[in-house]
Amino acid sequence: MTDNAEGAISAHLTALPDRVGVDGLEDKWMKAWNDAQTYKFGNTRDRKAVYSIDTPPPTVSGHLHVGHVFSYTHTDVIARYKRMRGFDVFYPMGWDDNGLPTERRVQNYFGVRVDTSLKYDPDFKPPFEGTEGKKIQAKDQVPCSRQNFIELCERLITEDEKQFQDLWSTLGLSVDWSQTYHTIGEHPRRVAQKAFLRNLARGEAYQKDAPGLWDVTFQTAVAQAELESREYDGFYHKIAFRFEDGTPIYIETTRPELLPACGALIAHPDDERYKQYFGQYVYSPLFKVKVPILAHKAAEMDKGAGIAMCCTFGDVTDVEWWRDLSLPTRSIIQRNGRIVMSVPDWIDDENGKAIFEEIEGKTTFSARKIIVDHLRESGDMDGEPKPTKRMTNFYEKGDKPLEIVTSRQWYLKNGGTDEKLNAELIERGNELKFHPDFMHVRYDNWVHGLNGDWLISRQRFFGVPFPLWYPVKDDGSADYEHPITPSEDILPIDPTTDVPAGYTEDQRDVPGGFTAENDIMDTWATSSLTPQIVTRWEEPGEENKAIHAATFPMDLRPQGQDIIRTWLFSTVDRAHLENHCLPWKNAALSGWILDPDHKKMSKSKGNVVVPNEPLKKFGADAVRYWAAAARLGLDATYDEGQMKIGRRLAIKLLNATKFALAIGREDENHHVGAPAEATWNPTDVTEPLDRAAMAKMAYVVRTATEAMESYEHSKALEVIESYFWQFCDDYIELVKNRAYGTPDEHGRTPSEAAVLSARTALGLGLDAFARLLAPYLPYATEEVWHWMHDGEGSVHRAAWPTPEPYVIAASGVSPETLAWAGRAVEQLRKIKSEAKVSMKTPILSVALSAAADGVNAIRSAIDDIAQAGRVVGKFDLVEKHAEEAAASDDGSNETVIIAASELGEPPAKKPKNK
Repeated sequence: MTDNAEGAISAHLTALPDRVGVDGLEDKWMKAWNDAQTYKFGNTRDRKAVYSIDTPPPTVSGHLHVGHVFSYTHTDVIARYKRMRGFDVFYPMGWDDNGLPTERRVQNYFGVRVDTSLKYDPDFKPPFEGTEGKKIQAKDQVPCSRQNFIELCERLITEDEKQFQDLWSTLGLSVDWSQTYHTIGEHPRRVAQKAFLRNLARGEAYQKDAPGLWDVTFQTAVAQAELESREYDGFYHKIAFRFEDGTPIYIETTRPELLPACGALIAHPDDERYKQYFGQYVYSPLFKVKVPILAHKAAEMDKGAGIAMCCTFGDVTDVEWWRDLSLPTRSIIQRNGRIVMSVPDWIDDENGKAIFEEIEGKTTFSARKIIVDHLRESGDMDGEPKPTKRMTNFYEKGDKPLEIVTSRQWYLKNGGTDEKLNAELIERGNELKFHPDFMHVRYDNWVHGLNGDWLISRQRFFGVPFPLWYPVKDDGSADYEHPITPSEDILPIDPTTDVPAGYTEDQRDVPGGFTAENDIMDTWATSSLTPQIVTRWEEPGEENKAIHAATFPMDLRPQGQDIIRTWLFSTVDRAHLENHCLPWKNAALSGWILDPDHKKMSKSKGNVVVPNEPLKKFGADAVRYWAAAARLGLDATYDEGQMKIGRRLAIKLLNATKFALAIGREDENHHVGAPAEATWNPTDVTEPLDRAAMAKMAYVVRTATEAMESYEHSKALEVIESYFWQFCDDYIELVKNRAYGTPDEHGRTPSEAAVLSARTALGLGLDAFARLLAPYLPYATEEVWHWMHDGEGSVHRAAWPTPEPYVIAASGVSPETLAWAGRAVEQLRKIKSEAKVSMKTPILSVALSAAADGVNAIRSAIDDIAQAGRVVGKFDLVEKHAEEAAASDDGSNETVIIAASELGEPPAKKPKNK
């Protein structure tokens, strides 16, 4: 940090406040950090000195929920830790504003929809400016041009991104806000288009006409990774296909409206019921189309009748059968989800043609009703439909079952059709360090289970366009076999408005001219390139090249466990194809947030908590504490009780530090809050109890560091917090009188060395806690750091503690000495508690019993124990015999117990002021 940056922070509080609290700390330190550029990437050029994070760009679709706070806190804890370990942390933030959620939000917010036939209107004004949560029906949306719609998208996401940044800043994310991007921005578009053109040139990207999953609501193709299997109500219909002589063979189907699309009946090759029929032909009911009976291992003998019709296409199994058995393509469902408008040429029967004419243009639901009525009338349906529940594919953001529609789409190789590439991507997964490690198997299962390449084209409007045009043939059709590509130096381009080299605008969409590729890239096709985007891959200029070299491959990809198959895998695929390496070394996978009923929080379920609420109620440090207490990879329940504990921890840190810093303020030489190099000399720790406290601190620092290096932030927090409470409740209480230099009950004043020992141990301990807790409680720790260091620097630029100073201070004393001393004071307090007298009541005599190690430990700290417990008379220690300890079944061999005691008179109560 620069001298000016240091000065910006040192101008803040240098004196102890009259009262402490966490309220108001966010506004105070957010401004200070921003002014000082505390978290700005230092532009280090040495790759070994940089720690780079591929931060997830949250989807800009209205509101974040508390689940985002949960996972992003995990990332920030690691970022802050690595910064304190001396790394120049490259911690960018992006906004994923390219996708269906943004389009749907804009449609609803402004009350508009795209009509591609309309020209751009520079004066267009939407009918609404926010619809207060109401869903605007499509029929009520005002049509606008594609360009007008894009402008509305850009306008709304700018407002959303500002709200998101304010929330992240309040949470205390130590992001470098000068390193931001949005996935529809010029730079990400250039990267996405450049990467695609290189994939195309290498043969990794290709287009083909093929059956694909289609969402009729969003009017777009859907990739395998975006599927969600849901239970769906349906009916089984028992329907007769007939041999030439009229003998029936029954199938059971939930989709009788697809009878016109049937190409074969399929049974398992081992099914004894149907072996005799393989190779024979039957006729479909109503339409009288001749179809074969064939065998395929994917047929399920125990499902329905065990024999099924293969229609092109009802589901993904139909696609598999169609491909493997070379069946004819008989598609009857259009992109809008309705039946085609003309009778297919494979239907010859006149009655069949008439029936088909009845379902032309109908929805699948309406068509199904018509077909079922005809089946009843013809006698081809046995009985009535029987209710059933079936698992059906949905687009993860859709609410209607997907159809399978044949269309021209763009694909990118991902190992789904290439065994060699699949094996290479499995090996990339083996190179990657998953945190926690058990998440690795999810990656492997996904890659092994791929059954096709990645469909990357979408039929939408707001996204990154494919940078392609096509020649228009003399007959007016597009020549898709010979795409026209731009040079990389003019990227990004929009083919619907830009013109390819060698053509003019008046040649658009005319024979002999050109036509644009209207599809855009799937949002994951851009998001899968976030490592290349943030590290400025292939951007011109020496500075960009240097930044890329210093940050790529990146160190960490933090993300949710549910998008391993989409974001994590697709990013590995892109880096493997383009950069021949992993995009990062580590992947940290967060679990889900559950509501109090242990159900996953999601906007669709309506059980989310808006993060502003707990942040306002408990403060950022408290919310961060709740989030950071959860282990990676495991689900956590939204728990305000945990947040209350976090708030209490932050307040205790403030109070404990203020209390300790107030000790000796009148003595400039021995002021606990003086700069560390002036008074916090580990060799000044001379008393056994102080040394024990430092021995425990050495253990805590070592254990917490090991946990953080293993990305186990919750384990580190647990050990830090546990000792912090012991330090406050036991150690400070034990040594506060000596630290003050207060005479004991016999009038004996502690030596100057003993006072210095206590004050040094307090200073070293509190300094360590401020740094150890800094990644978790950034606001409270920054506040106490400035009290301790007279307003100089920032705890978030300070070095993470190392065990060595505390090992030196401990001088070989065991940390158990502090534990035994704490147990002894606990027993002294228990005497008074059971007698129901004030804790200030003197103890005239007492005898404590403990194991040999305990007696020695207690004896070494007996003066501090006596002071803390107000023992004014005889203080005996009795060693518990080994036989007694062995006979005890309550663990009392490790516990201090009262042997005998005598209390004095409680102090007189002071009269209340009137």
